[in-house]
Amino acid sequence: MEIIYVVSHICIEQVENSGNTLDMGVKINELVNEVKRTITFENLFKKSIAIDAFNTIYQFLAIIRQRDGTPLKDYKGNVTSHLSGLFYRTINFIEHNIRPIYVFDGISSELKLETVRERKKIKEEAREKMIKAQDDEDFKEAKKFAQFTSTLDSGMLEESKKLIEYMGIPIIQASSEGEAQSAYLVERGDAWACASQDYDTLLFGGERLIRNFAVSRSRKVRETTVTLDIEYVSFSKFLNNLEITREQLIDMGILIGTDFFPGIKGIGQKTALDLIKKYDTIENILKNNVMIGKKEIILDMDIVAQIRNIFLKPDVKKDYKVPKPKKIDFEKLEDLLIEQHNFSKQRVENALDRLRKLDDAKVQVSLDDFIK
Repeated sequence: MEIIYVVSHICIEQVENSGNTLDMGVKINELVNEVKRTITFENLFKKSIAIDAFNTIYQFLAIIRQRDGTPLKDYKGNVTSHLSGLFYRTINFIEHNIRPIYVFDGISSELKLETVRERKKIKEEAREKMIKAQDDEDFKEAKKFAQFTSTLDSGMLEESKKLIEYMGIPIIQASSEGEAQSAYLVERGDAWACASQDYDTLLFGGERLIRNFAVSRSRKVRETTVTLDIEYVSFSKFLNNLEITREQLIDMGILIGTDFFPGIKGIGQKTALDLIKKYDTIENILKNNVMIGKKEIILDMDIVAQIRNIFLKPDVKKDYKVPKPKKIDFEKLEDLLIEQHNFSKQRVENALDRLRKLDDAKVQVSLDDFIK
């Protein structure tokens, strides 16, 4: 079993958004490209970042896998890719003096159920292709399809929360969409930015969005290595560049497609922008009987109103309190990772030693301040 965790240690430094595997939410990447800029961890020194926990955990489950595409597992057969990812990446945040706040999704809107059903269908189809590739010993193909099969259950979520809690990191449980709650934390000044691969964060009004939020920023694409820098997007600059309002961006999202609505076939991000700039709103598009190809755009305005409300008046927890960071519980971390999930003791201890040194340094700084 040791070899599994050697693999996990290598993979964790390569975890990034892998093509379309992890993309969720509205597709506006081409429009964002005009205003996004590259930043480093140094730019985030001492800043609190609200992290989309579900998005992040799915990322680990999809990418941190063995050669044949199967996820990392302990001796009981329990999946551990998410724990490995959270553990090592969170250590990197702490070492760079970044203050993560993990925000977990609550109950999603019923409009999202269709998207969930569609993703389940894709997972089932991908699983069949993965198994066939494994039987054929085509491990490269197996790993490709395996990335589409990730499943996050309640047990994984609870263990993820325990791990984060033992590391002393604050957790916020959203009442509904985690991206909406993260955007609200930024609005209230309890976080500086939202970290997510999902552009829906912008539709929820997240003023600052960070993507590819990891120390290592490279991944293999076919036979080459692609550098993935940490991306930063200012929402206000994004809107100003497009010369639209947030309400118009949401209407564009409805036309393109979001997690709550599949969109209109034939309308991509640039077409949606052109339509909104010309007609201002979906109502005006419908009044003018606009055609896409040979088909007229038809939308149920009741559904449109519901989606607008999801983004403009999201269900967020307003009486939350951001817990203060706590002391790291080294014993519980050792028990969870080594005893319960047979992680490599040496690797876990080496990682915990890094945390102990940081703890000692903080104590020394406090003493120095007291003596002065």
